[in-house]
Amino acid sequence: MGDKGWFFDGARGSLPKDPLYGFTYLRELYLKADPSFEGRFTVPVLWDKKAHTMVNNESSEIIRMLYSEFDAFVPEPYREVNSPGGGLYPEHLRKEIDEMNEWVYNTVNNGVYKCGFAGKQESFDENVYPLFESLDRLEGILAAHGKPFLFGDHITEADVRLYTTIVRFDVAYHSVFQCDLKSIRHDYPHLHLWLRRLYWDESEKTGGAFHKTTAPWIGLYATGYANARARVTKSQAAVIVPRGPAVLVEPLAESEKL
Repeated sequence: MGDKGWFFDGARGSLPKDPLYGFTYLRELYLKADPSFEGRFTVPVLWDKKAHTMVNNESSEIIRMLYSEFDAFVPEPYREVNSPGGGLYPEHLRKEIDEMNEWVYNTVNNGVYKCGFAGKQESFDENVYPLFESLDRLEGILAAHGKPFLFGDHITEADVRLYTTIVRFDVAYHSVFQCDLKSIRHDYPHLHLWLRRLYWDESEKTGGAFHKTTAPWIGLYATGYANARARVTKSQAAVIVPRGPAVLVEPLAESEKL
């Protein structure tokens, strides 16, 4: 991300330009969809190549679209309707998943940003304690049922949404955003095991998706968030990037695998 927002740069195997229109900045896609748009140019974006417009830019809604609206185009054995446990959003758990998503988003997914981008001590304190109260709550849920996933034996949307924050926690949020009351690897044994099982799994349960989409970038999170924090807080000091932890994601013993 630069002064004009998200951009294509071709770094680390990514595309140097938008493949449809040759745009360099994400903002150009927003303005193509709506030339009068004056909001924030955020990611992710789901784009309709035929209608040449934006379908959605809200991650929680895009997640559900990908495993519902496109299910008919997936080979039958991999379709959501045929997934063990009823898929990522099984009907009998929808109320509970929605309830968890709400408090996890407000205090954990978004909570780390409220801390990291706080402009005054009072704002930081107002959010850092609820963040760790929720992490304590999640730890308690996993400890109580002793199952591999938040809702038991099968992965759900709640696991997917929480993963993105937990995998970045020790490598970026703990140090760069000063969310340092506790760390995942040292203070939350059940959350730590849950994280490592998802990250390292290569079985048919995840298809290795978590590792494939995280491993190439996990070493860059601290740098990215340190620069973002400097921009948002308008810091005049040099950007200092933490160099730890030495092990980004700790290994998984054979006996701990899913």
